[in-house]
Amino acid sequence: MWFKNLTIYRFNKPFSVDTESLEAALEAFQFSPCSSQDISKFGFSNALGKIGLSLVHSADNRHLICATKEEKILPAQVIKEAMEDKVQQIEDEENRKLTKKEKDSIKDEITTTLLPRAFSRRSQIRALIIPEIDMILVDSTSAAKSEELLALLRKALGSLPVIPLSYQTPIETTLTQWLIAGAATQPFDMQDEAELKADSDEGGIVKFKQQDLTEQEVLAHLETGKQVHKLAAQFGQTIALLLQSDATVKRLKFAEEFRATNDEVGNEDPLARLDADFALMCSELIALINGLVCVFGDIESND
Repeated sequence: MWFKNLTIYRFNKPFSVDTESLEAALEAFQFSPCSSQDISKFGFSNALGKIGLSLVHSADNRHLICATKEEKILPAQVIKEAMEDKVQQIEDEENRKLTKKEKDSIKDEITTTLLPRAFSRRSQIRALIIPEIDMILVDSTSAAKSEELLALLRKALGSLPVIPLSYQTPIETTLTQWLIAGAATQPFDMQDEAELKADSDEGGIVKFKQQDLTEQEVLAHLETGKQVHKLAAQFGQTIALLLQSDATVKRLKFAEEFRATNDEVGNEDPLARLDADFALMCSELIALINGLVCVFGDIESND
């Protein structure tokens, strides 16, 4: 349940759907496994996985949702080879060349025949709806996957007025200033990993890992016009993360000491422990988002 990545969206209008209404809306788009002829299926699943029983897990008007996707693994090369064999057979028997339309029809027939025997794979993506800050956080840095979840949620609710969170100052500008200054703006601290990129495609990319970023070897690249597009940082004493110039946050890792805050709850009741961890994670993610907005400057609040 602990989020590992963040793509952040802002609501254009306040989110006012209560837990019961949200649960009912998602039920109409609940996940069901692929049938023999389905290439893929996508739908909402239990927010807390096998332990939970509902599609929405809420606490303090913060809502966790999850979507599951199942895809049939049917390699294009397998279809291509089977189609070529079939086409060659027909052309030899009828002594003529098949048209594109006929080949497309054969391809569809082969796909239909192979689908029931294809393996499938499942993946999940979670999102956290936080009305108090008018935001929705998606546990992914893939724009395509995030938008797919939001599209399904929009279909379930009828509308979902959200836009990607953007900042007043380009992130790479701020990260580069941190590197020049040799320190990040609190509540963040620079760590030992960065990716620098030139504005032009010819300028190249240089990556540093497990290195003191204040060394001249690193700073010399800034003098050639490169800017910092990725930077490992620490948020307070609780979260390690990788800040990226596209406004996504990657490799979230909550400190063990922080996660141990709920150890007194115990694990005898898994649902109670998950609920406690959910509340803990939500509070710290809100603090992180507030920290990001404070450091980078929120465009919306400056209009």
